[in-house]
Amino acid sequence: MQPSKATFAVRSLAVGVLFIISGCVATERGAEKREFKSEVMQGRQTLAGAEAFLGAAGSGDMDTLQRLMTDDFVWHNEGDTSLPWIGTWEGKDVVLNQFLPAFGQGLITTGWSTDYSMAMGEQAIFMGTMSAIANASGAETGTFSWAVRVHVVDGKVKSWNWFEDSYAVSKAFHNEGQ
Repeated sequence: MQPSKATFAVRSLAVGVLFIISGCVATERGAEKREFKSEVMQGRQTLAGAEAFLGAAGSGDMDTLQRLMTDDFVWHNEGDTSLPWIGTWEGKDVVLNQFLPAFGQGLITTGWSTDYSMAMGEQAIFMGTMSAIANASGAETGTFSWAVRVHVVDGKVKSWNWFEDSYAVSKAFHNEGQ
């Protein structure tokens, strides 16, 4: 028995709809892949900018550090607020002229490692360990973990959110022993 013209038309319509739907799904997945690829490419650029900033900060290259900051740059350190460099520092001038001198007067870094780095879109993350000596007390912090979340926009760092074992740093700063 031959299918009727109506049955044939319904089947053809169903196949056409399925073809259109699968094309839309494929197009959507293609868009998702392009978006993901774009995020990865942007992440590479973000990581490069954040690494340059980290390197400049670590080496004391203030010219590069200043060039890599947005004017509305924010440096935020989590931790014991009795330490003079802990808190939120807003604006390039404030960071360069208040935060960095306070930090430099407070600690001498004696050990540093960056063990992990990753980025996606405009955000980069670094993790590692460090050790320091508190200038006021001469006490050592011992080795402690740190992490930083960096927001990079158009090749410049907009924010730097620093996390560390501030308990170890605070004990050294207040000369409370290990």
